[in-house]
Amino acid sequence: MSESKSHHDVSGMRLLAAFILGCLFFAYGFVHRVAPSVMTGELMRDFSVGGSALGSLSAMYFYAYVALQIPVGLLMDRYGPRKLMTGALILCAVASVCMASGNTLLAASVSRFVIGGSVAFAFVGTLTILTRWFIPARFSMYAGILQSSGMVGAMLGQAPMRMAVENAGWRGAVSMLGLVAVVLAVAAWFIVPRRSESSVEAVAATEDAGITGVLKLPQNWLCVLAGFGLAAPMLGFAALWAVPWLTTVRGFTQTQSAGIASMVFMGWLIVAPAAGWISDRLGKRKPVLVAGSAMSLVMFLIILLVPVESPLLIGSLFFLQGAGGCTMVICFTLVRHYNPGGNTSAALGLLNTFVVGSGAVMQPLIGFALDSRWQGLMQEGVRVYSAGNYHSAFMLLAAANAVAVIACVMLREPG
Repeated sequence: MSESKSHHDVSGMRLLAAFILGCLFFAYGFVHRVAPSVMTGELMRDFSVGGSALGSLSAMYFYAYVALQIPVGLLMDRYGPRKLMTGALILCAVASVCMASGNTLLAASVSRFVIGGSVAFAFVGTLTILTRWFIPARFSMYAGILQSSGMVGAMLGQAPMRMAVENAGWRGAVSMLGLVAVVLAVAAWFIVPRRSESSVEAVAATEDAGITGVLKLPQNWLCVLAGFGLAAPMLGFAALWAVPWLTTVRGFTQTQSAGIASMVFMGWLIVAPAAGWISDRLGKRKPVLVAGSAMSLVMFLIILLVPVESPLLIGSLFFLQGAGGCTMVICFTLVRHYNPGGNTSAALGLLNTFVVGSGAVMQPLIGFALDSRWQGLMQEGVRVYSAGNYHSAFMLLAAANAVAVIACVMLREPG
């Protein structure tokens, strides 16, 4: 790690601390992202809602996150990461407290929307730190570490978060997340370097033309379909609906279910860097992507259709599903190949919007499918869905993954 030539006044240790802080912020955002999956019963009971409304509540995070991807980048260029990341964390702390104290679904939804918008600054803000103060030769390595930190956060949002809910209630657990945001905000203000005028990069004049070109390229849309379909099981299943399904249908405890679901994120965490490394060694992208997408689909169907009773075995299947799905990261490499020069940023933005947007689409869609075939069974104020109900709803995820396999097969290997 080294500072850029124009920023010798910033120490290497401070830059490393700023990067670590960015990783913590990104991981923190993932905890919020998946937290509803381990408090589904409590949320449905407190707000007297069903699966459709719960899915919409959880997806409010994604709506704000996706919508702000490009605007956050523009704001980072203008104001720098220090002020924006600090302000975003403070806003997240306030929204967390508001959600924890809210008594209506509307209040909770608005609060979660604000939380999603505020943590949208984590990934882009940390990449801005890398771009401005780290040498370009190591950008990919640090960006890979940043992505892995998100998976760590996703795992913390499963079993550990469930234990927090059991000990402090869901409102107490969300309030604690607000306190964590305050600590991170103070750290960001004192650790992240100040913005320097010489570090501000000019916005490319070809941006609009680049977006038009990106939208016209069929290969970009194949990458979008692949990215959406491979991210959907993680964000639409593991991040929300896997825990209640494992608990209701498979008979695992809430804590066991949260631990099993977290294995999908473990698969992403461990295998994603290896998948990229293998792809680089082969000098080819398509074989790894096709194999990974097929593995993701097969593992998901086995999880759904084969009645596995062993927590260790089903956890292993969840891990393998994540290991297959994480090859989605190769789509970003393909997009860079397909869109050289001024088109690259626009293409990456388009892909990332659909990858993250898979959660915004699939979480409420599955909830709607569950409610549409709900047979009226209630337990302690919570709607109970049958195994068949879950399976038919989850086939939407299998269909999305199947489309991803087809898209990967149709992709053109870069020359």
